[in-house]
Amino acid sequence: MSDTAATDSGLFIRPVTPTIGAEVLGVDLGDLSDENFATIREALTEHQVIFFRDQDISVEAHKAFGARFGTLDIHPNDPGLDGHPEVMIIHADKTSKRVAGEMWHSDVSCGEEPPMGSILRMFTVPESGGDTMFASMYAAYEALSERMKEMLEGLTAIHDGAPYYQSVNAMIGRDDTRKVYPKSEHPVVRTHPVSGRKCLYVNSMFTTQILGLPIPESDALLNFLFDHVKSPAFQCRFRWQQHSIAFWDNRCTQHYAVWDYSPNVRSGYRVTVRGERPQA
Repeated sequence: MSDTAATDSGLFIRPVTPTIGAEVLGVDLGDLSDENFATIREALTEHQVIFFRDQDISVEAHKAFGARFGTLDIHPNDPGLDGHPEVMIIHADKTSKRVAGEMWHSDVSCGEEPPMGSILRMFTVPESGGDTMFASMYAAYEALSERMKEMLEGLTAIHDGAPYYQSVNAMIGRDDTRKVYPKSEHPVVRTHPVSGRKCLYVNSMFTTQILGLPIPESDALLNFLFDHVKSPAFQCRFRWQQHSIAFWDNRCTQHYAVWDYSPNVRSGYRVTVRGERPQA
């Protein structure tokens, strides 16, 4: 499918790097045929994150596109758009004290059934800056030594939403004293349910401990893995334009939102598709 017209309708897949990422051209997500939907689903599996341009679609169309991949989820900490609880507001301006996603992570990995994918449409972007970086956890796993892979097999880690979400709420002055956040145990190395490939599944936003190891050993191993996934060899970088959409598979990628555009405005909406319990 790569570098060829994938359907008779003219949909075209253009890889961003050989490792991760592809642009999907010649399609309107507000009027999507079954054939093009199937091609997009295949492209997501192959490229892990896919990008669309010039998608000035309604909130309803955005939700409908996401719902074709599964049940839409509601974020455990951030309130949704008025009347649309499944739609997360992504916004930063000159008054912002922080931005969403400013560290490497997989969305809401603390959930018992973490998100399959996230679909973000930006409708206000700065003239420069505000890119998002994506990293392949397939490539990160495959780059490890065989000895390290053997050690990680069978290990389980705790993913806890409370430390990160509470720090965010304290920073912006949001009261969460009665809030209970997701906390789950997931394999350090998971197998993707569609591709069958193995990938790393720990991230610095939510993973707090590897079970069965003393805290110093757990911290040392997690810190190594957190640094390892940052390698440029595993990454692609997406330059946003107005009405661009990025759709990433949270099961095999991590991403990082670069906050280099203050005091300019960057705004968009995100829907998240519910996933399944990770399997080793």
